[in-house]
Amino acid sequence: MLQSLHVHNFALLEDAHADFTPGFNVFTGETGAGKSILIDAFGMVLGGRASVDYVRSGTEGLWVQAVFDITNQEDIKNILREQGLEAEDDLFLKRQISAAGKSRALVNGVQVPLAVLKQIGTALVDIHGQHENQALLKPEAARLVTDAFGGATLQVALTAYQKDYALYVKANKTLAQLQQDNEEQDLLMDRYAWEINEITKANLVVGEEEGLEAEARLLQNSERIIRSVNAAYEQLDDEDAVLARLARVRDELVYAARYDERLQSLAEVVDSAWINLDDCRSELADYLSRSDFNEERATEVQQRLDTIYRLHKKYGGSTEAVLAYLESTQAKLAQLQNIAAALEKAQHELTQATKRLQVTAAALTKERERSAAALSQSITTHIHDLAMPNGRLEIAITPLERFTTTGRDAVRFLFSGNLGEPLNDLEKVASGGELSRIALAMKTVLMHTTQVGTMVFDEIDTGVGGVTAQKMAEKIAAIATVGQVLCITHLPQIAAFADNHIYIEKKSAEGRTATVLTVLDYNQRLQELVRMTAGVSTSRAALESATELLVAADEVKKSLRK
Repeated sequence: MLQSLHVHNFALLEDAHADFTPGFNVFTGETGAGKSILIDAFGMVLGGRASVDYVRSGTEGLWVQAVFDITNQEDIKNILREQGLEAEDDLFLKRQISAAGKSRALVNGVQVPLAVLKQIGTALVDIHGQHENQALLKPEAARLVTDAFGGATLQVALTAYQKDYALYVKANKTLAQLQQDNEEQDLLMDRYAWEINEITKANLVVGEEEGLEAEARLLQNSERIIRSVNAAYEQLDDEDAVLARLARVRDELVYAARYDERLQSLAEVVDSAWINLDDCRSELADYLSRSDFNEERATEVQQRLDTIYRLHKKYGGSTEAVLAYLESTQAKLAQLQNIAAALEKAQHELTQATKRLQVTAAALTKERERSAAALSQSITTHIHDLAMPNGRLEIAITPLERFTTTGRDAVRFLFSGNLGEPLNDLEKVASGGELSRIALAMKTVLMHTTQVGTMVFDEIDTGVGGVTAQKMAEKIAAIATVGQVLCITHLPQIAAFADNHIYIEKKSAEGRTATVLTVLDYNQRLQELVRMTAGVSTSRAALESATELLVAADEVKKSLRK
């Protein structure tokens, strides 16, 4: 339920604030006072269209904040939790637009994408304006309201149908793919066989390329390695090389140590060094004699790597992916080699899926026909109350030639507004005023099926008066007994039913005009009803008429609550 709306620098709404109550909240005021602007602001904070054109001239930007009580609305709280937002009983929605056009959407003080704000707004509020009447003319409208009115039983039938439809689509797709494969069988078999041969012939081993890459690096530097090893060997092996000189050092120290024992340890150190270097010289000689670095091996390694890289690029990016592709292709080839059996199996599965779908589609159609008959009768009863005594609306269900995601039914609104006139498609025969009344009748019938807590009627009474206005007021008041209603109206018959009456007017001060919102008390309501009924008249008769409207409305509301 909407608790409050605060609008700042939105067109003529300089700083407007309104508190709302459960039940029926009504906005009235002179034409051009800003009633529709207020609804535009409300729609924007719910995620609707925003424009920098709304920013009040001379200001840095606008903002709109709406506060909702969602104590018992678990669907809304679940949306908040899914978005990582706090799911408290009070919900704060805010929309900001700067004069430069920058937009921000906030939920409970946390900035969110506009799509999230819109998702929450759609679940919170249903705004019904004059253009929403046209929604009745959309192709899916009749099916949607029929399914909604059908309740849990119809939803069970729809869910069962959609489950079988998914299996039917899958079976159809499998058969179509096999049929296409069959048409291209020879070409595909040649391709698959060639690919299998190419991969198998390569005899890939997982991890092989790492070892080859290391060997390739070694081979690419083999000449430099041999040159360095040979130079090192010569430094150890020549007559005047390190080993020969070290041997002479060792011999001199051994001789000296015969006479001075203190040199014995040094002689042993040099002798050990000579032994180690001599071992190194031997290993270098062995390394040079066993070296197999050659150009042929380098070419061989590079060719192998080229083969591996080519297969990686062609079949998946790694040896594991190439081997997985090989396994998959072998399975495809096996299937093609036995495609006749596969086609027969797929055709059988599609036949069985079609039979199951026909059963669930028929069950869904039966539930829709039941719902459509009851809904048509209820709507017709309500449109009779709305000054269309001979009006008749029927929901026609005819079979489609194909299955769809929502069934095998074409669902249409048929309407006749006058006695003796045949039923015809709603969009062909209904006037704007008739559409408005049909829409209200439909919302009255469906008021117990909606999960939306707040409903907004934006001048739904345009072109209506007299007895029709009274009946329309009663319908809206009935809806207000099961949810919160906000209604902009020019009709005193509707305004009299308000539980909370807000007057909207323009005031000028210091060279500027602003729209002001005022919650009316009982006496102020009487004066506003007088204005709406008799204009500037302040006669006693006009006041008595307004009083009678309020008294009569209270009596009707009491009976509705019962």
